[in-house]
Amino acid sequence: MRVTWWGHATTTIEADGTRLLTDPVLTSRIAHLRRRRGPTPPAEAGQCDAVLISHLHADHLHLTSLPFISPDAALIVPRGAAKLIHADSGPAYSDRCIEVAPGNQVRIGSLEITAVTAHHDERRLPWSSYAAQPLGYRVDGSPSVWFAGDTDLYDDLAAETGAIDLALVPVGGWGPSLGPGHLDPLRAAEAVRRVGASTAVPVHFGTFWPIGLDWIKPELFLPPGDRFKAAMTEADPAVKVEVLVPGESIEVPA
Repeated sequence: MRVTWWGHATTTIEADGTRLLTDPVLTSRIAHLRRRRGPTPPAEAGQCDAVLISHLHADHLHLTSLPFISPDAALIVPRGAAKLIHADSGPAYSDRCIEVAPGNQVRIGSLEITAVTAHHDERRLPWSSYAAQPLGYRVDGSPSVWFAGDTDLYDDLAAETGAIDLALVPVGGWGPSLGPGHLDPLRAAEAVRRVGASTAVPVHFGTFWPIGLDWIKPELFLPPGDRFKAAMTEADPAVKVEVLVPGESIEVPA
């Protein structure tokens, strides 16, 4: 398996000839946020067999990025998201949606994808009344992967996700605060410990930041990746942590 981190929560998972793209943000801007680290993802980043969308927030369901995605790729989205996609982008995109809820499974090529619960704000706000249950995804290939989306810890995390090999886990945010429904480096390490991953890649940090606030709380921009690695060493030193830079890939053995 090959995993590429394009920045924020956008990754490509490639295994057994199948390519999945998570929460694609393929531009240099999201409203008031700009990409501060790493180049804008190249055209190849949008090449995939399916997209996994975790929730409705604009830094995860980034409607502006949809035209950069393979035109025949399935869009696996939380139940209720297709209405938002139809209203904004039309039937060319909403007709490709496969809506799922926790426990639902979808097969894409050689990979079995299971939607799992994420504890996070379900609304599209601030400019929309749309809402949908946030999700993470378990991808069963060789190895297995948990893409957490945005979530906080919850009691049934380990039971619902099951034991996995690789965790793509959020460790930060995109601004000078981190509200409820997110994992910081310490809670992210605990989440990885609970799901029993042998390898972890921190995501959702060190990419976007509000325009004009570059020097506000800089400790929340780049350091969460290394802080997660240190926290993971404390929680379970057997876990291999790969702190990537945007555009970098790793090979994960079966």
